[in-house]
Amino acid sequence: MVSGRTRLCGLIGDPVEHTMSPAMHNAAYQQMGLDYVYVPFRVRPEELGKAIDGMRAFNIRGLNVTIPHKVAVIPFLDKLDPLAEKIGAVNTIVNDNGVLTGYNTDATGFLHALFEKGVEPRGKKALILGAGGASRAVSLILADSGAERLIILNRSEELDWAYELAGNISQLYNMDAKAGELNRESLDSVMERIDISILVNATSVGMTPNIEDSPVDAYLLRPELVVFDVVYNPLRTRLLRDAEAAGAETISGIEMLAWQGALAFEKWTGREAPLDLMRKEAIGQLEEHED
Repeated sequence: MVSGRTRLCGLIGDPVEHTMSPAMHNAAYQQMGLDYVYVPFRVRPEELGKAIDGMRAFNIRGLNVTIPHKVAVIPFLDKLDPLAEKIGAVNTIVNDNGVLTGYNTDATGFLHALFEKGVEPRGKKALILGAGGASRAVSLILADSGAERLIILNRSEELDWAYELAGNISQLYNMDAKAGELNRESLDSVMERIDISILVNATSVGMTPNIEDSPVDAYLLRPELVVFDVVYNPLRTRLLRDAEAAGAETISGIEMLAWQGALAFEKWTGREAPLDLMRKEAIGQLEEHED
């Protein structure tokens, strides 16, 4: 029961109507017997500063941050975790007595999802498709974890994003990060010439309703690959189905979603998150939306 002692957490974004985070977090609070509640708040871009002031004024313990605020929220915070600072985006805020610290649990959630499958990025060559927010988180955490080489391919309309991201990573980590255009010819070339171990789709290709689309032709997939699709709706994208058929290891975007939520939960509560429950709730929400 909500009372005067209940700690408030939530999500800010625009839109927020279809978020799965309230189901994940509130189920976790209930199972753990924690006096917390999680609420989504639609916050328009022009109201973002007021919303963060409200976080302090109402002593909201924590907020997740989603589109379009992950970058814009940074100037309103007091501190940034070093990884969030490198990525240049925040998806989790912790309020410690009015001091607001920004984190990026998208990145660490992606990494934990890899580890859970027994995949170690150190020394590996990775191909990342896309150069938006998800790609920034994925690319930076792979570099931070010791990947040997990164290749970032993006569509021609935002090709400069890929070059900028690769340049930043090369400078930050003194490593070999390259960029190029995302098309059939470049994919053929990279997959043929370079011993790619980890392939990440950080684009929206294959997302519902376009569930038969894939950013990679099936003939390029092979058993020694780990294929991670950050798209989680549908649960098994065309890319993951093709990768499974080729004998590759596959990881669904639902794993990254559940892990980022679990890591935020732990920062807010100081307790170990019930990851399996949070994953189950997220999958249940997806299946309900599909129905």
